[in-house]
Amino acid sequence: MIQARNIVKYYGKLQVLKGINVEVKDKEIVSIVGDSGAGKTTLLQILGTLDSASSGEVLYDNTEVSKLKNKALAQFRNKSIGFIFQFHQLLPEFTCLENVCIPAYIAGTPKKQAEEKAKQLLEYLGLSHRLTHKPSELSGGEQQRCAVARALINNPKVVFADEPSGNLDSKNASELHKLFLKLRDDFGHSFVIVTHNEEFANMADRKLVMKDGLIL
Repeated sequence: MIQARNIVKYYGKLQVLKGINVEVKDKEIVSIVGDSGAGKTTLLQILGTLDSASSGEVLYDNTEVSKLKNKALAQFRNKSIGFIFQFHQLLPEFTCLENVCIPAYIAGTPKKQAEEKAKQLLEYLGLSHRLTHKPSELSGGEQQRCAVARALINNPKVVFADEPSGNLDSKNASELHKLFLKLRDDFGHSFVIVTHNEEFANMADRKLVMKDGLIL
């Protein structure tokens, strides 16, 4: 589904990625591990179209998304890709339900339809009793599950997660890890996950180890 070919990334004169080749298949969970500074997050952002490579190409189903212009790329990202971050990035002034609906609204989904889908996801994630609560009224685990629902609202082909359990206690982290496996099995999403949690990394279908801008 995703193919990245010879991805090179410079920040000024600093070369962060040194010719990465990687493929992500349908319904596959791929973990990326490595020391700080290995280039994990940079690679994740390039695969997720949040950043661009200095050279190389990224293809989704044989479409080279790295050549899409700003508006077309934003539309593609909104409809085809979900993101989950270590710090959930929920908007504090909106309720849990409203936060989940935002990507659907951006995609042009009618309000009623978006809310119905969001409620279904939140019920699936055990948050049906938290629809009207704002992020400050949710626990850390609840905030992250709300962020998961937001990532899934547009039924993306792939979800990218950057240290998604890094800000959670061990119990909530374990539950989140199991949730990713269940989501893949129930809905068929692919996941690409940067993590320092070795136990979680080893649960993935495939583990990529990065060092000095390369996949070992």
